[in-house]
Amino acid sequence: MTTSKIVITCSPRVAPHLKKEVEQLGYKISKTDHQSVELSGTFEDTLKLNLHLRTANRVLFHIKSFRADHPDQLYKRLRNIPWEEYFDANGYISIKSFVSNRFIQDVRFASLRAKDAIVDRFVDKFGKRPDSGKDLSKTVLFLHWTDEHANIYIDTSGETIAKHGYRKIPMKAPMMESLASATILSSQWDYKSHFLNPMCGSGTLAIEAALMATHRAPGLSRDNFGFMHVKLYKPTVWERLKKEAQSQIKDGIDFQIVASDLNPEAVTAAQRNAREAGVEHLIEFHTGDFRKIPVPEPKNGVIFINPEYGQRLGEEQKLAGIYQEVGDFFKNNTQGYTGYIFTGNMNLAKKIGLRTKRRIEFYNGKIDCRLLEYELYAGSKKNVNLNR
Repeated sequence: MTTSKIVITCSPRVAPHLKKEVEQLGYKISKTDHQSVELSGTFEDTLKLNLHLRTANRVLFHIKSFRADHPDQLYKRLRNIPWEEYFDANGYISIKSFVSNRFIQDVRFASLRAKDAIVDRFVDKFGKRPDSGKDLSKTVLFLHWTDEHANIYIDTSGETIAKHGYRKIPMKAPMMESLASATILSSQWDYKSHFLNPMCGSGTLAIEAALMATHRAPGLSRDNFGFMHVKLYKPTVWERLKKEAQSQIKDGIDFQIVASDLNPEAVTAAQRNAREAGVEHLIEFHTGDFRKIPVPEPKNGVIFINPEYGQRLGEEQKLAGIYQEVGDFFKNNTQGYTGYIFTGNMNLAKKIGLRTKRRIEFYNGKIDCRLLEYELYAGSKKNVNLNR
């Protein structure tokens, strides 16, 4: 089976966690960038990666590299590729591009020239052409053109795999599923101790924790990927990979995952989303103030809170008291746990009033964020078991 370069993209600051995920699947990384990792593999490998990766955005399968110093040269090079080996004339293609050179002022023009090259080849050979547009639910191609160096890929994900397919009710300012996974992967949680998620919103953190704890591959919640719409795809291989993934799922857990929110609508949404993900039975949902969330014994595990950031004028002052109350809650109610606050407002974070052990950098969209880690000691520090 032919191997090629595979590029897996991710959000800024997530690449170290993505690299660890890919290596745990048994692959050797050849290159890591600030928003991607690269490896060598087969088209079948892209199916496995799409199925299992939690922190990725897209899995790109390399088709060809070439030199292009003008849009017309790009057109010529792309027209010479035997696209009929990858999809049919009666298909549908969408082209996404990243361009950084002096030849192109508008990335849309690069995508247009790429599309023209491909469909003109079909017209010349078969007298008909595939449809094209912005729909990412069929065949998706990705053009990466920097200076004179161009690469064309099959985007085997299609719609981004940063969304894990279960969140039917997002609620206000939800955390992307891939980001939630990355924050959990960067924490000290061991997947066998309690996981608490006050202010749960649409439930993403708690749901991702349940998926990880039971080894449920995130791709099992999706029924469409870009790889399904190219000729390299073999349905029997996909069914085999899914069955293998399903055989790894644990039926239950022997610890507690607890999620709560003051807003009853948020709790209802979180329950619905957990049901879609197949983990509703693994999560205890509660409606009420974050300070009223049940804290299971023994007090050993993590507590994740993603409060509002106060991005609008006047909101920061209103939220200062909430952050202070979170700090008091950590100090007085959750000794023995490891606490985590994910925030995009470090001024508000100072109101928590506890010393951070680690500050892990992330972005939430374009917002510069930190995952703040707090050791919440029960009794004196010298009595704490650090091997949990």
